[in-house]
Amino acid sequence: MIDRRPWVPGVMLTAGCLLLLGVNRQQSIPLTAPLTTVPHALAGYEGRDLEIPKLDQQVAGMSTYLYRSFAPAAGPEFSLYVGYYDHQTQGKTIHSPKNCLPGAGWETLESRQSQVVAGGKSVPVNRYMLQNNGQRALVFYWYQGRGRVAASEYQVKWELLRDAALRGRTEEALVRIVVYLDPKHDADTATALATAVAADVIPELDRVLPT
Repeated sequence: MIDRRPWVPGVMLTAGCLLLLGVNRQQSIPLTAPLTTVPHALAGYEGRDLEIPKLDQQVAGMSTYLYRSFAPAAGPEFSLYVGYYDHQTQGKTIHSPKNCLPGAGWETLESRQSQVVAGGKSVPVNRYMLQNNGQRALVFYWYQGRGRVAASEYQVKWELLRDAALRGRTEEALVRIVVYLDPKHDADTATALATAVAADVIPELDRVLPT
C-alpha cells in the first residue's frame, strides 16, 4: 500500500495558494429563481414555510434560505432546509451539520453515505441516524451548487478552493432533510421518505441554482 502521508503538506500548501489566489476576486452569484419557487408539495406532502430567527440567520451566514415543515397525516413529520450562500469567505462559509448537530445535543447513532436517484442520475448524500433525549431522527444532507451534488466534506472543500482560484466562484447550497421517527415509523420508513423528498428536491434546486 502506498503511503500518501508525505504528500499531505504539499497538498495543503497547494490548497492554501489556491485560496489566496481566489480571495480577492470573489463574485456574489444570485439564484436564477427564488428558493420560494421550489414547490411546496414534495413526495406527495404539502409543507408550510417557517422563519429562522434573525440571530440564527446571522450565525449561519446564509444569503437566503428555505425552511419548510411537513406533518403528514399518514407518515412521520419531516423538515426541509436549504441554505444558499451567494459567495463564501472567511467567516461566511457553510457550517457542516456533522459538526453542528452534536452541539445541539444530538448523538450520532449511525453515519454513512447513501445514493439517491434524482433527475435521471445517482448522486451521493450523507445519511445520519441521531438521538436526543429519546427522540430519534434520520438526517439526509448534501451540498449542491456550481453544477454538482456532493456529500464528502473533503471534496466540497477542495472544489471550493479550486473554483475560488480558477473561477472566482464559491456559491453553494447546504440541503438538509430531517425525518423524525416515532413508534409507528421505523428507520426504513424514514429512509424511504427522505429518499423520495431528496429525489424531488435535487432537480428543483438544479433549476434555481446557478451553474
